[in-house]
Amino acid sequence: MSTAVTPRIGARVLLDARDHVLLIHACDPHDRHYHRWEVPGGDLEQGEQPEDAAVREVAEEIGLIIPSLGQKLWIRESRLHYKGRDHHRQDHVLLRRIIDAVPKVALKPTENEKAGLIERRWWSAAELRRRIDKLIPAQLPSLLDKFLAGTLDVTPLSLLD
Repeated sequence: MSTAVTPRIGARVLLDARDHVLLIHACDPHDRHYHRWEVPGGDLEQGEQPEDAAVREVAEEIGLIIPSLGQKLWIRESRLHYKGRDHHRQDHVLLRRIIDAVPKVALKPTENEKAGLIERRWWSAAELRRRIDKLIPAQLPSLLDKFLAGTLDVTPLSLLD
């Protein structure tokens, strides 16, 4: 796998609605056998800050307007093979607790998202612990347990895949 020096920077949001988190189930359009569940988000646009990108991505992917974000929970660095190419990513994951999970604006999926989206689903911590599909990050069930118990560190974690 390639060892690109500069990772693509992204922003994602752990949306918490009554102790359930929203995950997106997506696949590699070039390899439908590779699929994963992850929190919504995507790449930063030119000059964009992670917080601004996270708010924009949630509106585009989920249809929710979130006026602000909570703490940065973790920064996840990963290397993966997707659409026939090696990728190096660094995703900033921020928190947003919500009460109303009803979409407010029309979704604006990219062509890539249209090609790879399988479904969106709200998960409880117990359901995440029983799942069999790949989660990103893999330790999401234990991170969610810590978050719900109020024991997740206030300093963003550094995760490496």
